[in-house]
Amino acid sequence: MKKTILTAFAALLVAIPAVEAQKVNKEALLAKIEKSDADIANEKKAVKAATWINRGKAFYEVAAEPTKNLFVNMEATMLKLTVGDPKSTAQETLNGVEYTAWVYPWFTAYIKDNKVATWKQTRWVIKDAPEKAIEAYNKAYELDPKSAGKVKEGLKQISDFCSQVGNAGLDAGDYVGAANAYATAYEAQSNPAYGEADPALLYYAGYLLTVDGSNNPQSFVRGGKYLQEAIEKNYADEEGNIYYYLFHCYYGQREADKENIMKAKQALLTGIEKFPKNERILDGLMQLYTSEEGVGDPADLVALIDKAIADNPTNVDLWFGRGRIFYALKDYDKSIESFEKVVELKPDLFEGNYYLGVFYTIKGDELNKEMNEKQYSSQAAYDADLKTVNEVYMAALPWFEKAHEIKPEDMDTLEFLKSLCFRLRDEPGVMDKYNTYNALYKQAKGIE
Repeated sequence: MKKTILTAFAALLVAIPAVEAQKVNKEALLAKIEKSDADIANEKKAVKAATWINRGKAFYEVAAEPTKNLFVNMEATMLKLTVGDPKSTAQETLNGVEYTAWVYPWFTAYIKDNKVATWKQTRWVIKDAPEKAIEAYNKAYELDPKSAGKVKEGLKQISDFCSQVGNAGLDAGDYVGAANAYATAYEAQSNPAYGEADPALLYYAGYLLTVDGSNNPQSFVRGGKYLQEAIEKNYADEEGNIYYYLFHCYYGQREADKENIMKAKQALLTGIEKFPKNERILDGLMQLYTSEEGVGDPADLVALIDKAIADNPTNVDLWFGRGRIFYALKDYDKSIESFEKVVELKPDLFEGNYYLGVFYTIKGDELNKEMNEKQYSSQAAYDADLKTVNEVYMAALPWFEKAHEIKPEDMDTLEFLKSLCFRLRDEPGVMDKYNTYNALYKQAKGIE
């Protein structure tokens, strides 16, 4: 009997038809929208909240239908059972991670470890359907505030859907698409019927547009608006990074209007007042004060950064920034002191070794300039000063050599080594170094 039952069960499994490839009944969805269009064109129906609520539901269905069966961590086998076999598959890299891309008519799902990690929608029934749904629900509430319960329910569906789209876009590397989705989710929550909208959605949108700004400067404009609105809506940023991103949005618009440089400064000063330990904001201030004229005296930043270092004395970035500030102040000894701390904390950091060599070289250049402007009354005095200058230049050599060891392809380091060694060629052993680095430089430059 048991064998017979098992045989019958196996036959039943074989008899189950394969799930057809993903189908979205576009015509039926559009028919609902056409009916809604007719309803709102009807004078009697157009004044009823129910008409607009039904319209909101129709547009939500249009928006959600193509990806309604997807969710993160869905088993790949379940995806096949639910949606069918993909039209094709391929290996694809997103954000540095390799996935197996399953291509369906309306979306591409990205599979990792046999689970859905994220997806990209590739076709839409009506692309602005979420916005249309929000408009409909807003109209329903306007006509009848007593419809608030149903309106809130519909707007929550839209907000949740758009947040999911934003999450998928973020994981897929579509930062602009994700930002737009988060902003639409916030818009859905902004109706009085919903209650209090979550400003974190504005922050996510603003942050992603800040990231995109290096490729598309217009993203800085929109990103800045979202971040500023998030601050005005009391976004609870425990670390204060929102001010750092707002700085980048304003600074990214400096070519369009120089006043944006001062707006960038104010964003940082406001941020550092509220979040004095935020190292990113400090770094932004250092960048601004040391690269833009008229912003302020970099000396004003010394107290700020020394306080931060007192709280976090092993932070390489803070010591790096301290060195930059003192360089701007032409206090090369303090710059050297700061970068000696950088290489002490992180010996194999190319930039630390390179810039320590640079600051010793700059100090040597300044001493050399002073020598050239002096009138000497004796050869002994001249020789004494020359020895001092050369000692400073000699101090630069080991740091450039370490930088070259870390990054042998860097041409600036090789050029410094070649020039310094030529100047110091009379020092013991330095002529051999010059011959070595000069040969490497010519080889890298393709010089015979």
